[in-house]
Amino acid sequence: MKSFTKKLARPAALWLLVSLTLLNAEVELALAQWPFAAPTTPMAQGNSMNLVLNQINLFLNATRTGSANYANGYGLLAQQFQAVRNQYAGFKSTLTPQQLNVGANQIAELDAGLDIIQEAFTDYQTAVANGQSGRTAFANMCQVLNSAIRVWAQQFKQDCRQLRVGW
Repeated sequence: MKSFTKKLARPAALWLLVSLTLLNAEVELALAQWPFAAPTTPMAQGNSMNLVLNQINLFLNATRTGSANYANGYGLLAQQFQAVRNQYAGFKSTLTPQQLNVGANQIAELDAGLDIIQEAFTDYQTAVANGQSGRTAFANMCQVLNSAIRVWAQQFKQDCRQLRVGW
């Protein structure tokens, strides 16, 4: 009986070893192909555009309620703004080469707009370092961020229409 189980154990162990080796090879192949390029279908573009707009709305909510949550507000706003930037970067990856070519200037202006908006965070830190009340500087920053992201969102929507995003 022991001889029979030993004979069964060897092929089973060999099968297990071969299976794990093949599985590992498949995993390495899959990782070599990652990350996948974002799809450039109209649906993917439309979904990505809506994700940017939704993230902007979350950011706007944070700017409106931020002054009430002054203690944690700066970190929350910085996090929400970074999320807008990340969604926008994802959105750009869904654009076709033709859209990227035709809209190169518009995309560059949107990128520059986000860089300018981000300067509000530095301005807040400078104001506090120069002796302005943290609460006042934070309220000012929230107001600037709210206004600026609204202008940026309008331009984003206009550029998406001109580039026929999601069509």
